[in-house]
Amino acid sequence: MAAQKQKKDQINLLPQRGFAASTSGRVLLWILSTFRVIVIVTEIIVMIAFLSRFWMDAQNTDLAEKIQQQQAVLTSFTQFEKEFKSAQKRLEIFSILTQNKETATNIANSIISYLPEDTFLKSISFTSSNEVVIEGISPSERSVQQFAVNLQSADIFNQINLTGIETDENSGFLKFKFGANLKEIKT
Repeated sequence: MAAQKQKKDQINLLPQRGFAASTSGRVLLWILSTFRVIVIVTEIIVMIAFLSRFWMDAQNTDLAEKIQQQQAVLTSFTQFEKEFKSAQKRLEIFSILTQNKETATNIANSIISYLPEDTFLKSISFTSSNEVVIEGISPSERSVQQFAVNLQSADIFNQINLTGIETDENSGFLKFKFGANLKEIKT
């Protein structure tokens, strides 16, 4: 009875005799064995991909930390870079001004010598190698006009333009601004 029970438990749909010798039997056995290999290889690939994910996550975290560190370093150098570029620009302007035979000091002294007595200068700016911006205050329009005439009579400017004039409401003085082009200096 035990032998009969064992036969009932095993159901085999493939015929045992002569099946392996037939063409369809050989093809079916080859397909079954090939699919086993494909399933095993696929499982290995999936496991490698799953395990490599942890390694890639660790690399991603390390790279993110490195990027944050590099950004912090770059941020810390931005102020230095701004100061450095500003210093370079000022040195470039200084070198342009000192290349001329007549220095900025001589030009400023010449401008000051043409000032009327009641007129005061706020600033003298050299915007490029042959442009000067003069800002000042004066109690009257006549003094501003006299200053402009004096500057035009000077031998150092080609053209003088009044670029701005307004009344200071607190003091009642006139604020003025001249733009002047320096003459080319001949040696």
